[in-house]
Amino acid sequence: MRNNIYLLLLIFCCSEAVGQALVYPSIKKVEQTDTYFGTSVNDPYRWLEDDNSLETANWVRAENEVTFKYLAGIPFKDQVKARMKALWNYPRQSAPKWQSGSYYFYKNDGMQNQSPLFRSKGIKSKPEMILDPNFMSKNGTTSLKIYKVSNDGKYAAYAVSEAGSDWMEIHVMENETSRDMSEVLKWVKFSEIEWEKDGFYYSGYDEPSKSTALSGKNEYHKVYFHKVGTPQSNDQLIYEDKSHPLRNFGASVSTDEKYIYIATTESTSGNELVVREAGNNKNPYKTIAKGFENSWTVIDNNQNNIILLTNADAPKNKIVIYDFNTGTFTTIVPEQKDVILDVVRSSNKLVCHFMKDASSRLAVYSLIGVFEKDIKLPTYCTVSALNGSKEDSLLFYSISSFTFPETTFMFNMVTGNQNSYFKPAIDFNAAAFETKQLFYKSKDGTSVPMFLVMKKGTLLDGKNPLLLFGYGGFNISKTPEFNIERLVFLENGGIFAMPNLRGGGEYGEEWHEAGTKLHKQNVFDDFIAAAEYLIKEKYTNPNQLAIGGRSNGGLLVGAALTQRPDLFKVALPAVGVMDMLRFHKFTIGWAWTGDYGSSDNKEQFEALFAYSPLHNIRKGVHYPATLVTTADHDDRVVPAHSFKFISTLQEKGEGNNPLLIRIDVDAGHGSGKPVSKLIDEQSDIFSFMMYNLGMTIKN
Repeated sequence: MRNNIYLLLLIFCCSEAVGQALVYPSIKKVEQTDTYFGTSVNDPYRWLEDDNSLETANWVRAENEVTFKYLAGIPFKDQVKARMKALWNYPRQSAPKWQSGSYYFYKNDGMQNQSPLFRSKGIKSKPEMILDPNFMSKNGTTSLKIYKVSNDGKYAAYAVSEAGSDWMEIHVMENETSRDMSEVLKWVKFSEIEWEKDGFYYSGYDEPSKSTALSGKNEYHKVYFHKVGTPQSNDQLIYEDKSHPLRNFGASVSTDEKYIYIATTESTSGNELVVREAGNNKNPYKTIAKGFENSWTVIDNNQNNIILLTNADAPKNKIVIYDFNTGTFTTIVPEQKDVILDVVRSSNKLVCHFMKDASSRLAVYSLIGVFEKDIKLPTYCTVSALNGSKEDSLLFYSISSFTFPETTFMFNMVTGNQNSYFKPAIDFNAAAFETKQLFYKSKDGTSVPMFLVMKKGTLLDGKNPLLLFGYGGFNISKTPEFNIERLVFLENGGIFAMPNLRGGGEYGEEWHEAGTKLHKQNVFDDFIAAAEYLIKEKYTNPNQLAIGGRSNGGLLVGAALTQRPDLFKVALPAVGVMDMLRFHKFTIGWAWTGDYGSSDNKEQFEALFAYSPLHNIRKGVHYPATLVTTADHDDRVVPAHSFKFISTLQEKGEGNNPLLIRIDVDAGHGSGKPVSKLIDEQSDIFSFMMYNLGMTIKN
């Protein structure tokens, strides 16, 4: 075979048993040096950024061989997978959503790779299946992302994604008959579907080249209007900005089709917002919000009054009314002690989703902001869905917690009656476990909340295996969440801990900003302080402490294991942002500079370089047992981050701890991943973690 110097030679030592030292695939290094403000930075594995090359494919194959051979040798892996499969096999259903005279919801019998979409004419009517994505691909990797019915109920448009990619295709069908029409819209990304009469608005990009579709920089986002029954080539360009290639645009339409809104973003926080009257695309836009310092979300309109949720002069958010005719603002629900996460209109009321110390609460207000009542929720839960319509008197909301799955309730906005709508049955004894919240001090004295889940009566003797999981970024709040895979760990004596790190949105915009750009180290300090607290209070010890996180949380794990490798036994960075000097050069990475900053700025480069996981791996250090996970179709955080990170870790790390990468095929960043792939992946991850923590599995 040509270019033998580039071939990857998979060589194992004489014994391949788990626990023996591994010999990783040999890998070439290239001469690649970049200079940032006088600082030279080597990047010898730059070639792994080419996701289309045969060399990269060979390397992926070789690394997976090492990893899967190691995983296959874990003695209780089959037991973990069998238990995980049994836990996964329970019926689940999403909260119904009212659209044009019917209720729509997703339903899964337990082991279906994707959840089919159902429709019910009335809340007690027999539902009918509308779409089943399980039959859209042979291996169940096609997922249904959006289903939106036209306001007259005649048509529906739905968006699907292949293999977990952010790219979507939009299909149009007759709503009553479910008959697909001829048109298919391609190269749709970061988009909704918003109907106006016999057409809809959507967002997308120009068609990329085949070689850059999954890793190329996304530039020049556009909004289009598609009329039903016409080809995509006839779609009308509604909105673009040729002078700002790194801006995204999203259109939305008021439910009465009175107004069209265009939101513009430059990063993951803050947006501009303009509005025009519907009916004529030549109607002038009025500016509601200019600049990107604050976020503005349209809730609904009450005639010419547009109801908005914003953090302008209110770090924990407030609700305001914008009068379209006069251009004036009126605050109707001012900023409060608890963060206002979301607001929906249900019947003639506003339902507000608040967050208090990282847990949910719901409250009902009038359309002019007068408080009326609270909707009682269990302690330490998360409202994961909140569906209401001004045309319907029923509000549906779903809650979940660490030990019970998504359960849906129905609240009558007129009578105030509340009933359980759907409660899943699962083979797990939630009553045997407890959830508690505590507060600890970070490095700078900041008080940080943390949830702990464990068996009742767990002895705090410093000998418990513990998984510390975090995120800390992009104003995203980590609230009580149900994850099936963690149950196996809990059942076998593990403790799960989740701190609410700065960078998230648990206490509003100030909490978020305290973990961004030049303050990003606060996030890692909060996480490390959580580990030190758990050790000090004898929940665990460094030899039984694992850390995990996904995406921005993968960055968190990468930074923690490079800064304090002595503190952890196992590290599980998933789809992480590991190269902080080049993240903005791929797909939508440029939008993350609002949180991270950019290596194009001298001061920000110095901060990024100081914690970038890839660039802080040191020669000769004994790093924790590490299993990096990523996927070949991840076009959110491109897999090159994980590829270069593990290559450097294998090159420089010392000791017998395994330093492995698991690369999923035909999968993306995580959304829409088939149940079969989820079970395979999570049983591998938890088997790896539990084995390296010295755990045994109870029959």
